[in-house]
Amino acid sequence: MLFAALLLAALLPAAALPAAAARPLARPPALPEPAALDAEVARAMAATGARGLAVAIVDDGRVVQVRAYGERNARGEPLRTDTVMYAASLTKAVFAYTVMRLVDDGRIELDRPLADYFDRPLPDYPADRKYGPYADLAGDPRWRKLTARHLLTHSGGFANFAFLEPDRRLRIHFEPGTRYSYSGEGLILLQFALERGLGLDLGREMDERVFAPLGMRDTGMIWQPRFAANLADGWTLDGTAVAHDERSRVRAAGSMDTSIADIARFAAALVRGEGLSPRSRKDMVRAQLPIASASQFPVLQPDLPAAQRRPDLAAGLGVVAFRGPQGAGFMKGGHDDNTGNTLVCIERGRRCVVLLSNDVRAEPAFAHLVAFVLGDTGAPYRWEYGSMTFWEPSR
Repeated sequence: MLFAALLLAALLPAAALPAAAARPLARPPALPEPAALDAEVARAMAATGARGLAVAIVDDGRVVQVRAYGERNARGEPLRTDTVMYAASLTKAVFAYTVMRLVDDGRIELDRPLADYFDRPLPDYPADRKYGPYADLAGDPRWRKLTARHLLTHSGGFANFAFLEPDRRLRIHFEPGTRYSYSGEGLILLQFALERGLGLDLGREMDERVFAPLGMRDTGMIWQPRFAANLADGWTLDGTAVAHDERSRVRAAGSMDTSIADIARFAAALVRGEGLSPRSRKDMVRAQLPIASASQFPVLQPDLPAAQRRPDLAAGLGVVAFRGPQGAGFMKGGHDDNTGNTLVCIERGRRCVVLLSNDVRAEPAFAHLVAFVLGDTGAPYRWEYGSMTFWEPSR
């Protein structure tokens, strides 16, 4: 009973807690001046070997600093604040925001089974390389229970992607909605429901509902030739330069290209609630489902015993919700072999920091740089990155 009470207290907004249970919040620190930020980023890049890193800061729901450092490619051309970079899984947060706009417009319901939107059983759809191998689910009726909320909270029961299964077959590993396990496959299924079930074009919806209204001029869900003039390539852990992937398919799980200036506009809009109804904005960033795993990856790992879980950690819709010394916050990361990104927002003060790097070696410095900008937020970087050795500057 005691653990259940503590879990409930940690996941509810502070305003919803009994007065005796609410702890005083830490005072948000002053944001660093540009020169101090420049110096700290330079230290982090020198220590980690990262070749390129971009930073944006949001305060009171407004972008107040946008900085870019280092190189965008092996030719040594400078990374700029409008350089097009790979967003990786930050795409998922922008996709979730798009879905919530569709919820506000009555186009989709979070808790309605996706089966209701299809004109045939999901396993009967022919194979399409843009989506998942849904015929694999023919023997499992649980697909009929899946909802948008399940997939946006990573509780659909899928592996990250079907092609990562030992036999490359799609399967549901647990009862939908009962636990968290990160899954890009779930987001692709929700995209399928929007496109095949509702007849929408996701790329067009994101252009019209997010990118254009927020002035995200250097952002797109597929490759655009105009990006080529100011494009970031990447670097892997061993320092190998990798050309930017010119993605030709819209993928809700991670096909977005963006710039630090553009993604800062998105973060500012999300933290102040622009474009969403109050209910949808609250729904997106609140704690929806407790997260009980020791780390985000590997997926489908056993849940920790109750006493070892982090009770302030939960799935939002397309983001991870947490509570720390400054109160409620949310975050989303994005990563591949040559990309590292992170977005952290604190509700109090409507503050965010966004880091985009075209060099995956920058990631060990992310936790420190976020704390340097926002102070101690409680952002769950140990859960996000597992056994990674984080960089901390010597004092």
